[in-house]
Amino acid sequence: MGEAVQYEVRGRIAYITLDRPGKKNALNRAMRKEVQDAFTDVKFNPEIWIAILTGNGDTFCSGKDLFESIPPGTERGEVMSNDELYLFQRNTYKPFIVALNGPCLAQGGGFALNADIVIMSERASIGWPQVKRGISSVSGPCFLPHAVPWNIAMGYLMRGRFISAEEAYRLGLANEVVPHEKLLETAERWAREILENAPLAVHAIKEAGRRGLEVPVDTRVYMARDVANRLLSGEDAVEGVRAFREKRKPQWKGR
Repeated sequence: MGEAVQYEVRGRIAYITLDRPGKKNALNRAMRKEVQDAFTDVKFNPEIWIAILTGNGDTFCSGKDLFESIPPGTERGEVMSNDELYLFQRNTYKPFIVALNGPCLAQGGGFALNADIVIMSERASIGWPQVKRGISSVSGPCFLPHAVPWNIAMGYLMRGRFISAEEAYRLGLANEVVPHEKLLETAERWAREILENAPLAVHAIKEAGRRGLEVPVDTRVYMARDVANRLLSGEDAVEGVRAFREKRKPQWKGR
């Protein structure tokens, strides 16, 4: 438990909850450090197989805290920037489920578009309002045009308009839209369904998919094969085939 982020691990699932509701979960330096610590534990803790990221209050994340003033010389690189946080999330090859409890704005949109599964409350939305503040965005133009057609992305980004939960589902940005009170329950259902499968195989699927997005198809195929081959001699691969032959549910060890 931190001051700006709640963090706990239960049943192989890491629960990360942004917890500055009075500030609309705006990301200040202290919160970034706590998110960084949580993301780092997710990546390197072998007891964690999947993560759920959500927020407390009526907003998932309003983006960067524009009212925070950091004195010059106090940033020494030990705390990740907002951009570095969602890139770290993107390149952690464990599944991230983002459960959007409300508006998900600016850098918050970076968390959503770099997640693997997005569950949205009917009250949620995604948007990049920077143009209304006279500033530009990183996560919006970097990721939204690769998730939806160019003209659709620009239509939202250039006007600073929000994408409603229903529209996000129609555009393929959300896996499911649910009544607000069923948000975490739904995210946990998706997590449990993923946890039924061999964790290293799930992580390999994400790794091959993420790394393959930016390379030519022939390189993508060879890379995915290398990732898949790493698993063949592992305990879970042996157990999976044995359980299939014996017509029983496999017992995964993450090895």
